[in-house]
Amino acid sequence: MRRYSFLALAAAGLLAAVPGYSQSVQHDDVEVIDSPPFRSPDEKKPDLAVVTRYIVDKTNDFREEEGVPRVAVNAKLTETARYFADTMARTGRYGHTADGSRPADRAAKHGYEYCVIAENIAYAFNSDGYTTEELGKTFVEGWKHSPGHRRNMLDPDVTETGVAVARSDKTGYYYAVQMFGRPKSLALRFRIVNESATTVSYRIADQTFTLPPRYIRTHEQCRPAEVTFELPAGGKTATEAFKPENDDQFVIVDEGGALQVKRG
Repeated sequence: MRRYSFLALAAAGLLAAVPGYSQSVQHDDVEVIDSPPFRSPDEKKPDLAVVTRYIVDKTNDFREEEGVPRVAVNAKLTETARYFADTMARTGRYGHTADGSRPADRAAKHGYEYCVIAENIAYAFNSDGYTTEELGKTFVEGWKHSPGHRRNMLDPDVTETGVAVARSDKTGYYYAVQMFGRPKSLALRFRIVNESATTVSYRIADQTFTLPPRYIRTHEQCRPAEVTFELPAGGKTATEAFKPENDDQFVIVDEGGALQVKRG
């Protein structure tokens, strides 16, 4: 009898909740899996709770090896992942919009107030089944060696994760969901105050802003990024760059005809 084994992967792009610093997750195609290939009568059955812990632990080991902070398990992200893995296993519908919603929508529905959300999903099948370690390794190694999934796994700005794995009784497919998040509470807030008589330009990441004289603007960022001020100086432009911290204030002043940025 012919044996079957395969793995399919899909990664949702990162979603940040702040305008100007986000990439929206687009609705992807949904695959429908409703007929199983051959399955061995002696099919191995992994312990899915242990598989889940394996995925979290190995992902954190991977992040540590690559110099990225470890992520903590978050109960609401875990609930979200469990719901979606169970949904795909029950319906046979596979894709980031398999339930008609997006990853961030699902996280919000389960009470996670997000600043950044990312999602890796995968399904795997082996007609002989998997041991616990085999299944965990199948998902982790598959994601590690796929550029989009690897990017989510190593994102330095996410701080939390939630993972779940479910099995379809009908087809024997295993569905895995790995979510990453940065909560809204970790959004970075700072102000820029222009006390000069000159309109000033500045950049945050790849976006340029202008601030008229006597204006104040408050920024909220999900992803930390440098602020680079472009200050007119004797017919030229001088630049000053700062890495904002929460509740920072940058004040632009004119001292003796020269614009300066004071941090306070």
